[in-house]
Amino acid sequence: MSFDLPTLPAHWSYVPLGQLAQKNSVTYGVVQPGTHFLEGVPIVRVNNFSDGRIECSDLMRIDPAIDAKYSRTRLKGGEVLLTLVGSVGQVAVASKKLKGFNVARAVAVIHPIDSVEAEWIALCLRSPLSKHLLGSRANTTVQTTINLKDLRELPIPFPPESERKEITAALGALDSCIAVLHETNATLQSIAQTIFKSWFVDFNPVHAKSESRAPSYIDTGTADLFPNDFESSALGQVPKGWKFGILGDIAQTVTRKATVSEFNDQLNYVGLEHIPRKSLSLINWGCADGLASSKSVFSKTDILFGKLRPYFHKVVIAPIDGVCSTDVLVCQPKVNDYYGIVLMHLFSESLISYANRLSNGAKMPRVSWKDLAAYPMCIPPSDIAMSFNSVILPMVGEIISNIEQIQTVIQLRETLLPKLISGEVRLQGGETIVDGAVYA
Repeated sequence: MSFDLPTLPAHWSYVPLGQLAQKNSVTYGVVQPGTHFLEGVPIVRVNNFSDGRIECSDLMRIDPAIDAKYSRTRLKGGEVLLTLVGSVGQVAVASKKLKGFNVARAVAVIHPIDSVEAEWIALCLRSPLSKHLLGSRANTTVQTTINLKDLRELPIPFPPESERKEITAALGALDSCIAVLHETNATLQSIAQTIFKSWFVDFNPVHAKSESRAPSYIDTGTADLFPNDFESSALGQVPKGWKFGILGDIAQTVTRKATVSEFNDQLNYVGLEHIPRKSLSLINWGCADGLASSKSVFSKTDILFGKLRPYFHKVVIAPIDGVCSTDVLVCQPKVNDYYGIVLMHLFSESLISYANRLSNGAKMPRVSWKDLAAYPMCIPPSDIAMSFNSVILPMVGEIISNIEQIQTVIQLRETLLPKLISGEVRLQGGETIVDGAVYA
């Protein structure tokens, strides 16, 4: 198969991917994984890919007997993984923590030969050139699918080892920066969940006061706002004086729609496919240009709740203004004092389970705002809600700031990637060479 390829530096060459991989190692994973097997072997699926990383928060597990039939794709760590079906072209290098995992049919496993870095192959597969070449040959009859034969024949730019290592180190530093920001946001999310659970699920400040001990996860001034006793309610024992109510008492949805005539390439668009599972951080989005139907309007800091298949747990803080799919509910507090409480309830496992029970539709179950609004809850006084906001809002601000930094680094990486792996921009001893000119 012929390729029309850009010219490389004279001392570089193109090498078919198959020649950079161990014999018979460019292959796909488990064809029929069966149903989820609680204590089984985890497998990596397309939905687990996220900006060059494998997210392990929503792993399917398969029967070990099925895994045994696919030992060729059982991971050891260090393999290059590529999505072959659906959202094709996503790439990650398997970390050591994935040792013993397997992969699904829609994921290719590439074992590099000893003299070639997995990171180099991954960088090349992420490049616009590779995506174009694979995409132009993909089968799109039913679902976009990359053929393994085309993958093995894919030409990979191949400079000398010293240059490969310089390039992977430079781009790897950007990836490390992105990873740290992701980890920071995950930590902030975990802290917010812990405080929310302590204050509004376990009612630890009330228990502490009733037992004359110092409460955890709360300062003395805020603890003084909590009662020291409980009373009976439809939800069981709740803090004395708190109101039994529903989510709709403190939250609402935004129903404003944008029409096709308002769409352009500067208007951000969020579809369900952009929203991660079990993460408050929205990292990816597209543009509204070319969309064919009306969409819901949202603003920065609104809460976006995926109502289709609610068990996917797609709930995020909007870091931008824009429009979103009508399968996404745009949620806000009725009064700003309750923002943090509304956010954390919508993100809670309890509410997701509730939404899943009430969703309608056999193949495409959806939950309505009417059902979500009826979610029963214990509503604290506004002074406690405001105190929770004083803790949560700085975290929300930091999460959004980190997302903005991630976007900046991603843009830099995506600008440098094709130039570095084609030799258009070269690195030498910490300097950048562009068209013969040297920059420190």
